[in-house]
Amino acid sequence: MSSSVRLIRNHQLTQQVEYAYAAVADAPVRSIWVAGACPLDLKGETVAVGDYAGQAHQVMRNLVTALEGAGASLTDVVKTTVYVASSRQSDLVAAWEVYREYMGEHDVPSTLLGVTVLGYKDQLVEVEAVAVLAAADV
Repeated sequence: MSSSVRLIRNHQLTQQVEYAYAAVADAPVRSIWVAGACPLDLKGETVAVGDYAGQAHQVMRNLVTALEGAGASLTDVVKTTVYVASSRQSDLVAAWEVYREYMGEHDVPSTLLGVTVLGYKDQLVEVEAVAVLAAADV
């Protein structure tokens, strides 16, 4: 039995992770769920250690690339969650300002969270997203 979900593994992003960068399901719109974009380079190393804004830039570049691999762009995003490993609101704001710079006028519903720790060594920021495209045969 074949699945209606297609996992996207974009080779323009590090392959040193244990998940697909996006999943696509057509029913009746094309929905795309993107794994949390992390501040990793192609070697799987965390960039901008200690720099919330610097990591947020890498996260957003990786999010754009993951979306492109699924045929989408930031303007197709319908929901995001922004995770920041800090209890200081100023750190959350630093990451949020970079996120907003990339999202521009496309101010989708989003949740901004301060969390204790994120999954990769020295990781401070992560953004996950859901995107929707019009299905070809709707």
